[in-house]
Order: sequence, then C-alpha cells, then structure tokens
Amino acid sequence: MNNSKTRQSVFAIVMFPLFFILLLSISCKEERDDIPIQVAVFKAEKGVGPSSEDMILALGSSDSINIRVVRITSDEIRAGKLADIDVLVHPGGSGGAQGRDLDTLGREAVREFIRGGGGYLGVCAGAYLATNEYPWSLNLIDARVVDRKHWARGKGMVGIEYSSDGADFFNYDFDEMMIYYGQGPLLARREWDDPDVPDYESLAIYSTEIAENGAPEGIMVGNSAIVSV
Repeated sequence: MNNSKTRQSVFAIVMFPLFFILLLSISCKEERDDIPIQVAVFKAEKGVGPSSEDMILALGSSDSINIRVVRITSDEIRAGKLADIDVLVHPGGSGGAQGRDLDTLGREAVREFIRGGGGYLGVCAGAYLATNEYPWSLNLIDARVVDRKHWARGKGMVGIEYSSDGADFFNYDFDEMMIYYGQGPLLARREWDDPDVPDYESLAIYSTEIAENGAPEGIMVGNSAIVSV
C-alpha cells in the first residue's frame, strides 16, 4: 500500500478524455515506481452505470501509470477497507443511489478517508455525490447544483474552458477542450458559506452547452465543469 496519501482531491463531472489526467494529477506515489497506486472503484447493485466497467478496463490497460484497480462495496467501506486505498472513484450512474447505498456510516467513512489525505475522483454521479446539496451527499465540497429540475439535459460533446490554475494543474497547453458530457451536475458557489464544508476551486467551466429535454438555454455556460479542494 502507498503510505503517503494525496492532499488534493478532484471532483470531475466529465466523462472520458480527462479521466487519466485527473487520476494522474490527484494520485501520489512514493519514490519507488514499483509500488502501484491503489485505486478503488465503487461498486453497487444499483446506482453504478456500465461506464464504470469501461473505466476499470481502460485503467487496467494503461502503461503510463503504475496502478492497481479494485472494486469496493459499501459494506467494505463501512468495514474500513479504505485504509488500503489511495484513490476512491465514484463513477457515473445515480448519485442518490450510491449515497443511499453507503448509508450514514459509509458516507462518514469516505469523509474520514478524505480527511486522512485520501484522493477522491467523482465522475458525473460521483460529483453529485460530492456536493452538500442532498440528504445523501458526502458533503465534500460546498457547492450547489444548478437547475436540478433539468438534470437530464442531454448528452454530447461540449466545450470547457480552463482557468490558469486548471491548465497548470493538468499540464495542458490550451485554454479549451471538447469533452463528452453525460448529464453531470452544473456546479456553482452558494450565496452563503457553509463553514463546515470546504470551498472549492473551479479548474474549468463550460464554454458551450446542451439544452435538450426541456432544459432552458443559457444555464450551462459559465458553471463549473471540474473543481478541486
């Protein structure tokens, strides 16, 4: 196990081109390259979409980073198995179902893991889960979800615009990128500060939008696409 935990966690609401960059950025390794980064992808009967299997297969085929990928259930999280993990990934699916599956003890175990320096990567549903917006939230970031009514606003390619810190963080040479959007949350700061939940830094915002299924236009652009704490 990697005894040194990362002190920065990233919450992504995008799908695949950024996943490996995010994982590489939030994960830390000891100086010995033969010690793999221990990555646990959340598993549950309900609330975890099929994209999690694609993610696991892609991670397992990576030659650019030394990682070991395992699946982890709510029962294992509640039993303390996160002690053997460096990065916890909550994938796409249903944030509500994942949060309810964790239950109160599981959600607190995840928060304790983060407080101890563990890394968290929330993809789509995992980003909903990271907010303090819902009763089942992990309360990892002080963020509201914009336009909750139209969460199913569509899927497709959208543009994101990096902040200067975001471009540096991902070591990316361009200000903008096209990514696949899969109905993830639109994150924004609250009108008031919750002193018990960490503020976030916005690393990228949406520069174009999808407004289908009755979702109003002009809502998506300018809200956060990738945040970190």
